[in-house]
Amino acid sequence: MRVLVVKTSSMGDVVHALPAISDMHRQVPGLQVDWLVEQAFAAIPALHPGVARVLPLAWRKWRKSLWRADTRAAIAALRRDLQLEPYDLVLDLQGLLKSVLWGAQARGPLVGYDRASIREPAAAWFYRRSAAVPRQLQAVARNRALAAAHLGYALPAGAPDFGIRAPAGPWSVDGPSAVLVPCASRPEKLWPEPHWIALGQRLQQAGLVPVLVWGNEEERARAERIAAGCGGAVPPFLTVAGMAAVLGQARCVVGLDTGFSHLAAAFGAPTIGIYCDHDPGLAGITGPGPVASFGGKGQRPGLDVVMAQLEVHLAALR
Repeated sequence: MRVLVVKTSSMGDVVHALPAISDMHRQVPGLQVDWLVEQAFAAIPALHPGVARVLPLAWRKWRKSLWRADTRAAIAALRRDLQLEPYDLVLDLQGLLKSVLWGAQARGPLVGYDRASIREPAAAWFYRRSAAVPRQLQAVARNRALAAAHLGYALPAGAPDFGIRAPAGPWSVDGPSAVLVPCASRPEKLWPEPHWIALGQRLQQAGLVPVLVWGNEEERARAERIAAGCGGAVPPFLTVAGMAAVLGQARCVVGLDTGFSHLAAAFGAPTIGIYCDHDPGLAGITGPGPVASFGGKGQRPGLDVVMAQLEVHLAALR
């Protein structure tokens, strides 16, 4: 059986789909799974040994230049890849019109959520089959439930298995490390720099090197300020694959509501998620190790709350 999974973005959503791949392989012998994903996040499904082929999609880039010849050529090349061989099932875990648009390019029956379950109800009209999945389920559980419904097996009762292992990377520090993720897409999601410095100082006392990650120049400057205050290390610019290697080696992680925080938890690192402008709700930090999420919309968590949880994680490491 050949299945194409459509889960294109964002990074945290892609991470949350990984346990569904593990379930499918356990329940369906001889299964081959390919994955259609935004190019920026293609390194994540590639970490799962159950994904045979990753098909990168650059829609975020292409939509800004649809009439350029190179864009049209790239779209045509992806369509050829999608139609190279037939699929028994094209499983849309995204539930958006854009994911339907691309899933429909593949040779195979497109399936997904029903109108009451999906994020964009109009997308459900394009499915060959649809399934009801409770909207109140956590994001990982929703993906697992939809896969089970369409592949015809009972939803496994066990804890989610993300199925990924840390890759080797181009950068590392000497000695055990902890990762701090103070970067976010919007200013409202940021946490005060003195709080990060205090966490870094505590990690130093515990014998861990605080590693401050970043993704653009503004975030790099912030990471360097925090590192200077706690004796931390700031890596050079890293790809998602390079960052995965850093996160996979960390003894513990504290991060804002970003994809890297979710990826760290998927590796099994004790992870704390800090939510300053969004409720953790159904997309809180999830993973096989100790995890916790604090804060919410207009509820920036205090240093005392996060530090207390960090002490719990440090005690477990000892």
